[in-house]
Amino acid sequence: MDFKSKIRSILDFPKKGINFRDITTVLKDKEAFHECIKQMADHLRDKNIDIIVGPEARGFLIGAPLAYELGVGFVPVRKPGKLPSEIVSFEYELEYGTDKLEMHKDAIEKGQRVAIIDDLLATGGTALSTCKMVEQLGGEVASVGFFIELEDINGRKILEDYDVFSIVKFS
Repeated sequence: MDFKSKIRSILDFPKKGINFRDITTVLKDKEAFHECIKQMADHLRDKNIDIIVGPEARGFLIGAPLAYELGVGFVPVRKPGKLPSEIVSFEYELEYGTDKLEMHKDAIEKGQRVAIIDDLLATGGTALSTCKMVEQLGGEVASVGFFIELEDINGRKILEDYDVFSIVKFS
């Protein structure tokens, strides 16, 4: 499937100089959405995944149906203050400042094989932070997957210790 033709590009969003890759056009297209999940599932089928972890918010949109397709559970990673139980957190650097992600402390069991799934790989900061929390809880990051990868930003570099895959690449 030609996913690139189905992904809407919005220039100068959310700020000047950014070419935003909008996946809502894929999500509303039943064939494209199904094929996206199928291709991601095909990559993970032989990796003995126990659970999928997806960062807020678009990681939920890809990760939850992928978990369903693979017959495994799903764990959301949230921004601060959104989870009601005991949490682990990871603070990471942005270009101008820091950000923080949180996960329930009981979300991952020691030794579980985890796939971290998000919609887009840019700098890799969100994915790396999620990997670190999974490892802090005793999980094994078996794969880190994205629907879209922005190759020119080179987020793969900070994830070089992990099995990283993407379905659609933009240069």
